[in-house]
Amino acid sequence: MSLILFNKPYGVLSQFTGAPGRPTLASYLRAPAARVAGRLDFDSEGLLLLTDHGPLQARITQPVSHLPKTYWVQVDGQVTVAAIGRLRAGVKLADGSTRPSLVQALDAAPAGLWPRTPPIRYRAAIPASWITMTITEGRNRQVRRMTAAVGFPTLRLIRAQIGPWTLDGLAPGACRALTTDEAWAAVDKVQPAGRSRP
Repeated sequence: MSLILFNKPYGVLSQFTGAPGRPTLASYLRAPAARVAGRLDFDSEGLLLLTDHGPLQARITQPVSHLPKTYWVQVDGQVTVAAIGRLRAGVKLADGSTRPSLVQALDAAPAGLWPRTPPIRYRAAIPASWITMTITEGRNRQVRRMTAAVGFPTLRLIRAQIGPWTLDGLAPGACRALTTDEAWAAVDKVQPAGRSRP
């Protein structure tokens, strides 16, 4: 085993041990030697990478790698052109301004998106809308803080892609394993020029 792609369901901790009554990765995976390469919050969903290969984990998680991470984000309210512009340019947060992001408004929820359990609250008077966001940082709860800073709090957050790896073909709770060679071949394609495999 080298790299596991896992679709983390809502309400699951990104670790193998945790508080009683809170589901963990151990409920879905039998890979105690694997370490998470880029965590997801308890209330976030989507792509989680795990590996038992130290250099690969470092390449994925080190800030110098700048691996892009793409999220599907449901926000509270009908997102505006002005808000999208601010997200694209970078948002000032308590821990400093974020890097520019790739942001696009969606006409509807992403194709093939599964229902969340429990569902997002429904309010007829305040519509929700969807955007995609691609960032190259990994600050704590960064996407949620960014959308809140521009006036559109996040209701639902799904990580759809990290670098070359996507959720394609992975239902919630499902996983797929890659060999060391497959994983390195994929990450080398998006690695900044001048950096090589350790």
